[in-house]
Amino acid sequence: MRQHFFQVLATSLVAGLLAATPGSALASNAKLWAALRAGGHLVLIRHAIAPGTGDPENFTIGDCSSQRNLSQDGRDQAARIGARFRANGIATAKVYSSQWCRCLETARHLGLGSVTERPFLNSLHARSERTGPQARAFRNWLEKQPLKRPVVLVTHQATIRAFTGRFTASGEMVVARRSADGGLTVVGTIQTD
Repeated sequence: MRQHFFQVLATSLVAGLLAATPGSALASNAKLWAALRAGGHLVLIRHAIAPGTGDPENFTIGDCSSQRNLSQDGRDQAARIGARFRANGIATAKVYSSQWCRCLETARHLGLGSVTERPFLNSLHARSERTGPQARAFRNWLEKQPLKRPVVLVTHQATIRAFTGRFTASGEMVVARRSADGGLTVVGTIQTD
């Protein structure tokens, strides 16, 4: 009888923990969405699904045929991310993107407004010598932003890691606020599918 009691108790505790996890994630996400709506924050999004790694040797900015691009799954993922913004009360935003085609296409498929290219969001993958100059350009830009309405930056995993220290999956969002030193303070991440 006593053993049965502990088995039931253990099963209940595990079930309770499993049930609490999604709710906790939803509550955390709700706070992040509220922060984006309130201003003073921005979100960095890694481009949607683009099969492969890095870029081909003949890569050229402005020539999408020379680049690794979004798959149909990536275009669909970007549209779903945009739908999540709208479902969380953000129908429009100031949208900035890397000059890489996979980022520009992700930004456009979000459907949150016109997209402005910013070279400081370009990929740092296998380009570590550009980290310092791009980070300085980003800080200079960030200093001048009022951040009164949602700001979306579509970029690359290596660039997000350089700016925030976070490793991101395709379509993952890093919510951050401007810190006193002009950099970023990460508030949290929002996972996508």
